[in-house]
Amino acid sequence: MNILLVTETYPPEINGVARTLAQMAEGLARLGHAITLVCPAHSARRSGGNAFGQAAVQIRQVRGLPLPGYPGLQIGLPARRLISDLIERRQIDTAYIATEGPLGHSALRACERCAVPALTGMHTNFHQYSAHYGAGVLGPLLLRYLRRFHNRAAGTLVPTRVLAGELADAGFARLHAWPRGVHTELFSPQRRDDALRTAWGLRPDDIAVMYVGRLAPEKNLDTAFRAFNAIKSARPDARFILVGSGPAEQSLREAHPDAVFTGAKEGEELAGHYASGDLFLFPSETETFGNVTLEAMASGLAVVAFDLAAAHELILHGHNGMLATPGLPTAFTDQAVRCATEPGLQRKLKRHARETALQQDWPRLIVRLEQLFLALIEERPGDDFEGTVESTE
Repeated sequence: MNILLVTETYPPEINGVARTLAQMAEGLARLGHAITLVCPAHSARRSGGNAFGQAAVQIRQVRGLPLPGYPGLQIGLPARRLISDLIERRQIDTAYIATEGPLGHSALRACERCAVPALTGMHTNFHQYSAHYGAGVLGPLLLRYLRRFHNRAAGTLVPTRVLAGELADAGFARLHAWPRGVHTELFSPQRRDDALRTAWGLRPDDIAVMYVGRLAPEKNLDTAFRAFNAIKSARPDARFILVGSGPAEQSLREAHPDAVFTGAKEGEELAGHYASGDLFLFPSETETFGNVTLEAMASGLAVVAFDLAAAHELILHGHNGMLATPGLPTAFTDQAVRCATEPGLQRKLKRHARETALQQDWPRLIVRLEQLFLALIEERPGDDFEGTVESTE
């Protein structure tokens, strides 16, 4: 197949959506499909060249505007004429549109005009994020816009069955649950680095409490710090390690001078940071999935999270992680303290977390995605799947 992918974020940008789109593009290319990727310009990304190795991933950069509060990220500007030309010249069979802004809207229009069946993806809960930036009143408006946008497509991919059900109840149609994967050779307990732990100020038996992700208001980091403070009271040897960057980084550094802020990491360096920890706190309640949860599990960490998104899908409480009821930060703290103070429980969680992650490898998920695209091309025009929720599993 000749497949068009449209996204507002892609490596070298560091975030879960960028990593997911890279896995999608590279995985489909490895299966022999030709990928045309359209994304906003980035100084470190080579337009027109292959995205990796010898795979057939051709990148076409378009104009964008800086995203407020996130240096390096761009809001893609409309590019319908360019995308229509790409569809015609490269004989595009099908498309995946991962962005709901001006760039994604123009891509969807181009696909409609050229009769190219397109899937869209729900990667970010924008309607929930708005409340964390003083614009909660916009939430219902954003939800209506997202529903109109996604319902114009031939189908929409969502990362969990729970989210698919919630969106179906809100009027979204033709939903497919397509989860996220992890490379278990990269993210592995074998990458534990004693020298790195020493650099963090830890002795061999001390406990490293980890957070990996954006440092931003919607990530609910106050809950993580409250949980860590409770851990510190019970385990004075604990150290809080935060891996990532974002608009709240400076204020968090000032408020918590004893925490270790490493900045954003990627690749083997990121994997080494995960594996060098012991306990992973993920307090966000706004994720569509939360790739970091799965990466932490693959790295053999004991995970504490709210019973949402990836944690809800993958964690059996007390077996391979600890879950807290959403909206109850005290419950999150209780589970974190229990994890930190019960060595036998922590060892069990780490072992079973790794076993769970081994079942979520990317190649298996990419084959499922390939089957979705093939089915999309073969469907008869006019087939009505209104209101359905389908799983790729």
